[in-house]
Amino acid sequence: MSLAASKVVFQVLCRPAAQTGYSEHLVNSSDLTLHSAFQVKCVKKIPQRHRHSIRCSSMLLSRLRRTHQFRRMGVSLVNYMNYSGSWLQTCKCQQSESASGITAGDGNGAWFANNIETSNSVSNLANAKSILEFQDAQQLKQGKALTSNITNGTIADSRSIEEEAWDLLRESVVHYCGSPIGTIAAKDPTSSNVLNYDQVFIRDFIPSGIAFLLKGEYDIVRNFILYTLQLQSWEKTMDCHSPGQGLMPASFKVRTVPLDGDDSATEEVLDPDFGEAAIGRVAPVDSGLWWIILLRAYGKCSGDLSVQERIDVQTGIKMILRLCLADGFDMFPTLLVTDGSCMIDRRMGIHGHPLEIQALFYSALLCAREMLAPEDGSADLIRALNNRLVALSFHLREYYWIDMKKLNEIYRYKTEEYSYDAVNKFNIYPDQISPWLVEWMPNKGGYLIGNLQPAHMDFRFFSLGNLWSIVSSLATVEQSHAILDLIEAKWSDLVAEMPFKICYPALEGQEWQIITGSDPKNTPWSYHNAGSWPTLLWQLTVACTKMNRPHIAAKAVEIAERRISRDKWPEYYDTKRSRFIGKQSQLFQTWSIAGYLVAKLLLTDPSKANILITEEDSELVNALITANPRGKRGRKNLKQTYII
Repeated sequence: MSLAASKVVFQVLCRPAAQTGYSEHLVNSSDLTLHSAFQVKCVKKIPQRHRHSIRCSSMLLSRLRRTHQFRRMGVSLVNYMNYSGSWLQTCKCQQSESASGITAGDGNGAWFANNIETSNSVSNLANAKSILEFQDAQQLKQGKALTSNITNGTIADSRSIEEEAWDLLRESVVHYCGSPIGTIAAKDPTSSNVLNYDQVFIRDFIPSGIAFLLKGEYDIVRNFILYTLQLQSWEKTMDCHSPGQGLMPASFKVRTVPLDGDDSATEEVLDPDFGEAAIGRVAPVDSGLWWIILLRAYGKCSGDLSVQERIDVQTGIKMILRLCLADGFDMFPTLLVTDGSCMIDRRMGIHGHPLEIQALFYSALLCAREMLAPEDGSADLIRALNNRLVALSFHLREYYWIDMKKLNEIYRYKTEEYSYDAVNKFNIYPDQISPWLVEWMPNKGGYLIGNLQPAHMDFRFFSLGNLWSIVSSLATVEQSHAILDLIEAKWSDLVAEMPFKICYPALEGQEWQIITGSDPKNTPWSYHNAGSWPTLLWQLTVACTKMNRPHIAAKAVEIAERRISRDKWPEYYDTKRSRFIGKQSQLFQTWSIAGYLVAKLLLTDPSKANILITEEDSELVNALITANPRGKRGRKNLKQTYII
């Protein structure tokens, strides 16, 4: 091949490929204007001569509405207009077809450009032959290994399960303007009853995002963070009511709709759901908390701190914090929420102060404090954040913790105590202790109960809240080990034949009828009523990794591998021992797939768990000691900053 011919081939191969991320300008620029929910659009013209382009459009009305919000968040109008104006004028999301996936900006493309003029046809043929021989040898080797496994009676080894999981995860990726933006909840090719499982849920995407981060694929996580941030400012109401600023949607969907006035074009629109279309019409409390946790994980894993330093991202963090830290009638440092506002999204009697939300709230506060830029406008917010961290950690550690010693203490509680130094501060009646708990509590181990309100303690074990309390250091070191001790002691109840029980025990009989409203999906030992959820594998693995007890997670993963692929990656399992696939369980559930992958990746390299773990700092420990109200409290202490 002549040099001239080589150059022609190189030019053809290196034509720009269809983009899989933001345009170059958007990736490298921190100038991203903020749009309201239905003003995030991508206009796509019908191709002419096999070429088409995509342009991002926005409305000035969105920016004008947002300026008032920025003023309230401490960002001046002039700074905001200067910040967003340049992006608005220059942003172009272009897509052009290509004959090859190699681009001039790609590492392989650069290598090809540097070496094509020095290569000759003989060496190229020799290299190609060597590559083909190597690939044939590898395929032969893999084939022999697979044949050996089949001969020994093994259907598929863990490596083939991982490969299948990665294929399924990548098939679930959703694109917007040609860029990967998230993963749908489930993609079962055999089912036409998709409900809302074809949407991108924020909480469901977290394990997917972590899997992509650990794999070194950062673009999809970056896109998800920035585009969901644009959905944070919205105007939709439900029954003429608008929830507080800063609320993140539960989910969103990319819709393609005809462009008004132009039959030859369509536009892509991000359509968010803040709970107005969800079953039960409940707004999500955990979405914003998970968003902050993922934002920190992205920065720590990729090393790209420019995303969290952007003005719009800093403003988004502040809006979430102000929403969660707002003063109200509730006198506890915990976050007051309604039933069904978290992973347990149906009526299960967790309204009030459920442990899952408190653990995520504590984790999000720590992550936000780490990422907030030190500036005058943030001083009051950081002060309030630190005060809440101290009060929240003491409240959960002291009043939510239960083991055999604390259970015996509650059993001997006196009631109707009125004083600042009362032992039974919440007027808990000893008769609330259920017979199942007396028999179930091991001598070694303990856990954080599910809920605490006046005259009410929910003694159920909720997995996500306890596991994330370990990850976020909400639980002390001793308590963290005790939680894992309890998991090992009650392995047959919490793991059985498929990890991991979402809660224990199930609501049954008249209690199930009253608390769930006779929910046919939440029958005993099904769905959120003590069903088993494989996605919890990744939280279990992070917690075990932090406490240097990875063998617990490894054992759970090994159990999951026996069935999860054969069962087509169900959403959840039923029965007390997790023997049946959930009766209404979606198959090929994305977060079941991603949860397994994250667990495998962390077991292979435990150091990667650091992107999710938050360690307790010495200042917080000292503040906890100072704020300990175990001593007598008189009137002189009423001005204390911390509400315990």
